[in-house]
Amino acid sequence: MADSNFIDYVKFCSRSGAGGSGSVHFRREKHVPKGGPDGGDGGRGGHIILRGNAQHWTLLHLKYKKHVIAEEGKNGEGGRRKGRDGKDIILDVPLGTVAKDAETFEVRFEITEDGQEVILTPGGRGGLGNDHFKTATNQAPHYAQPGEEGIEEWIILELKLLADVGLVGFPNAGKSTLLASMSAAKPEIGDYPFTTLVPNLGVISYRDDKSFVMADIPGIIEGAAEGRGLGLRFLRHIERNSILLFMIPADAESIQDQYGILLSELEQYNPELLDKKRILAITKADMLDDELMDEMRRDVPKDIPSIFISSVSQFNLDKLKDILWQAITTD
Repeated sequence: MADSNFIDYVKFCSRSGAGGSGSVHFRREKHVPKGGPDGGDGGRGGHIILRGNAQHWTLLHLKYKKHVIAEEGKNGEGGRRKGRDGKDIILDVPLGTVAKDAETFEVRFEITEDGQEVILTPGGRGGLGNDHFKTATNQAPHYAQPGEEGIEEWIILELKLLADVGLVGFPNAGKSTLLASMSAAKPEIGDYPFTTLVPNLGVISYRDDKSFVMADIPGIIEGAAEGRGLGLRFLRHIERNSILLFMIPADAESIQDQYGILLSELEQYNPELLDKKRILAITKADMLDDELMDEMRRDVPKDIPSIFISSVSQFNLDKLKDILWQAITTD
């Protein structure tokens, strides 16, 4: 998932097709001077449809689609022949895609399953032909319904990554290194803030061919919920993670303070995030001995399961997997 290819936000104009008009037509046959009305109905306008596709991880393929326009329905014809429906346009999107109205920001729906199809912008209905309007007192109606207009609207699609475990921490907390150590993912790693500019996903292998998905979320800084740094842009991805793994480096001035800031940013963004299961990993523990770890435990929050780990030396990574798996599989 390269930086330039990860797109989690797109905005475009969605225009469904107008319905075809009903036909005004009268049956004409030899020796039948008054055949009566037989105008057919107009066809439905094309829908704009979103479809879940588990093979997609990004909205990149929609980045340059500024206008998505469906086909109009065809007009009805004589002989009660219905007009052809307009061709639907189906947009494949990754699982976890949320559709919003661009003006009101109202959430329309979310795509969560592979193959799930939801109509984003419905096409206009086709008009009824004059065959529908004949009555005992009006046996030759010279009118039919026009087709319904299509809908034109601006839509926002946001991708919220679906993962079992989301990594939460400040820049340089070791999130990318942990993901690289525990999975086959190859996130960019460097000794400077904001090395991770896009979320990365990795599949973590566990015992007996079991596995779970871990997401490396770009680093959060104080004030991220108010728009500072990169955090706000990617905080949405944390919403879809079952478990939040907080990561604080062992060389932090205060583990308690850093944890409090991270918790505060999540609460400001969305208070419901605090209802998720939380686990704390103190990283870079390869620089500590047992005595230092015992001393540091006094500064570790008591209301959250915690573990000292080192991605470089693999210290306690198997134990961390056990803790995560137990949290994933228990209510």
